[in-house]
Amino acid sequence: MDLIEQLRASRIVPVVRVATADEALELAGRCVRARLKTIEFTATTAGWAEAVRAARAEWPELVVGAGTLRSRQDAQCAVEAGAQFLVSPLPAPAVRSVAEWHGLGFIEGGFTPAELAAATALGPAKLFPAHVGGPAYLRSLLAVLPGAAIMPTGGVRLDDAAQWLAAGAVAVGLGSDLTADGDLTERVQRVERALSAVGDA
Repeated sequence: MDLIEQLRASRIVPVVRVATADEALELAGRCVRARLKTIEFTATTAGWAEAVRAARAEWPELVVGAGTLRSRQDAQCAVEAGAQFLVSPLPAPAVRSVAEWHGLGFIEGGFTPAELAAATALGPAKLFPAHVGGPAYLRSLLAVLPGAAIMPTGGVRLDDAAQWLAAGAVAVGLGSDLTADGDLTERVQRVERALSAVGDA
């Protein structure tokens, strides 16, 4: 799997940060019904590795990643659970070494131009926390890092997703603004309508 191409095709990546594995799986089911292609379970969820394992078994069409990984131990746990890609919110050489050893894609986090330049030299990067700089900051980064695959995450609002993608994001990581109770499918459709409007402008 080419992770950058998967992100580009997905455009919206739900970041699942909930209390329990059962809640994470319920939310994953809603994401599948909304026809989302990629999901990130975070290691802050109790039983997150079991959620990764169960999601892989239940929805083989869904590309499942594990995020908020900071240590070699967490990364190895994610691999053993069947994660198809790994994510960290910050520079994490230990996580990268595990990903590379197992032939998995890694989305390494960063905020400064230097951190993101280092990460995107090796693959996709996660701009975190994205809300601090907004889409204008991403445009500035891409002016000096042309072609870099950057996924903004952290405080990204649903209604701003189209602006981020228009600014050059390879995909957007959306948390509670997407995954809260209610009609997740309608929210995804709202983003898609906004993307169409941006494309037509």
